[in-house]
Amino acid sequence: MIHSDLESTDCAALFNEGSAMPKNAWSAKRERQYMHIKDSLLERGEAPKVAEEIAARTVNKERAQHGEAAEVSASSINDISASRRGGLRSHSGPGGRTLAQLRNEASQRGVPGRSRMNKAQLEEALKR
Repeated sequence: MIHSDLESTDCAALFNEGSAMPKNAWSAKRERQYMHIKDSLLERGEAPKVAEEIAARTVNKERAQHGEAAEVSASSINDISASRRGGLRSHSGPGGRTLAQLRNEASQRGVPGRSRMNKAQLEEALKR
């Protein structure tokens, strides 16, 4: 699952430079976190580039939520933490997109009545 929009300049630096880690951006703890996530994804069979991107995004989101990043997006601050989301969904498989993500896409597509729809209704409306 590769997304075209990068959440922070740290992630952009990661892929532009081609290095394993952004220079002087992460603490030792965040570097260990990155390697742990990346290794776990590789063990599950993800492609190396995909594993690096997901790990970098996860670490950057954690940094944003803990006030360690210079620039943050609203979704990084207002959304559930990556570690909590993984814990909630770990035993039931991927839970799909969140209600907020579905509403955002419905808004972009101009789906009428989206604000009154529940998650299942939004998923159905976005299939069309």
